Amino acid sequence: MLFSKALKACTGIADKGCVSTLAHSMMTAARSADSGIAGPGELDRYPYPEAPGADRPGLTSWDGVEPDMGRMGRRAGSSRGRGLHGQLVQQLGQMIVSGDLGADRPLVPEEIGQRFEVSRTVVRESLRVLEAKGLVSARPNVGTRVRPVGDWNLLDPDIIEWRAFGPQREDQRRELVELRATIEPVAARLAAGHGREDVQQRLVDMAEIMAHAGAQGDSLTFTRADVEFHSLVLQLAGNRMLEHLSGIVSAALHVSGGSASGCDRLGDTSVGLHHRIVEALAAGDGGTAEAAMRQLLAAPAEQAAAPADHVVPAPREH
Repeated sequence: MLFSKALKACTGIADKGCVSTLAHSMMTAARSADSGIAGPGELDRYPYPEAPGADRPGLTSWDGVEPDMGRMGRRAGSSRGRGLHGQLVQQLGQMIVSGDLGADRPLVPEEIGQRFEVSRTVVRESLRVLEAKGLVSARPNVGTRVRPVGDWNLLDPDIIEWRAFGPQREDQRRELVELRATIEPVAARLAAGHGREDVQQRLVDMAEIMAHAGAQGDSLTFTRADVEFHSLVLQLAGNRMLEHLSGIVSAALHVSGGSASGCDRLGDTSVGLHHRIVEALAAGDGGTAEAAMRQLLAAPAEQAAAPADHVVPAPREH
């Protein structure tokens, strides 16, 4: 989300309380608008015929799956998906990444539809999305099967988020820290002197929002401003391949809980380094910008522990 126009509309930018309150209200509104919570009965729009008897017979290919995974919307994370299609992508993706659906396991669309009470069309479209992410493969006379980890698109933002809250969370966090430490300092150096005035002003705005959010302990506003700040730096680098990686950085910051970003979250040190980067970019000082970014991303080993019980973010529009 971009904050610049709203910030400029707020008279008296020097009024710290005004900026912080505005940023907080914007983030709260965005969180509500993006929740995508299903309305009453929405998950029952595509019922399958019930088998004779009070209970539906078990589906053998789904034996061993957690009982509460058998219906979308029961878990907090899935309730944030966008409609049936987004929820099913979220649900199946989490189950594959967590290992509940292991490699080479067959995925029969009819059984998935019955298990999650959705139409065959929803199932087919969801499996196509998962296939594009490298999580499943569909072949004639073989059907759809789960692919091994080596075939997954590990740079896909959804997979980054699912891994970050699954059994592979430690590996995911370490890999994100290492990847960002490799690309972002270089991007900061390249961005020096390339800044357009409008983008430079947005960087200033983001740093200011982070300062005020940090002072108030508003982690949601801090994180969202942080996401845009780092994405803008990648855009300023003038390298389209680096800019394409902004989705990875965004996912890393959203799932980090503080450790994956390497930033001293909500702290004066982090805010000061963000301001130093802004000043270096405006002055065309690539060396200082690169050094400040490296310092910002230097995650202390003691901060590498995973946060407890985070809700997996909702998948993007597919």
